[in-house]
Amino acid sequence: MREASRVHTVITGRVQGVGFRYFVIRNAKQLGLVGWVRNRTDGAVEIVAEGDKQDLQGLVSKLKIGPPTAWIENISIQWQPPLGHFADFAIEPTAYT
Repeated sequence: MREASRVHTVITGRVQGVGFRYFVIRNAKQLGLVGWVRNRTDGAVEIVAEGDKQDLQGLVSKLKIGPPTAWIENISIQWQPPLGHFADFAIEPTAYT
């Protein structure tokens, strides 16, 4: 049985300028997820993704590793109910934090 869910993550470390957002998009689309990824001015990368909870867990597992040039210091993960606002997975403009 498939369970729809939403995950909000913020990842810190060496995650900007290393292709992290494109890594996220590629993996999210392969898993059939929708949502967005963006850089933040504090140096973090923020992701909101919706889809099947098992697929979201797969994405979170990949985020903990990141692309080869990244270094993950911390990842915060918040599970939430899905809102169904997304049609695709995209890069959003930088968030000013």
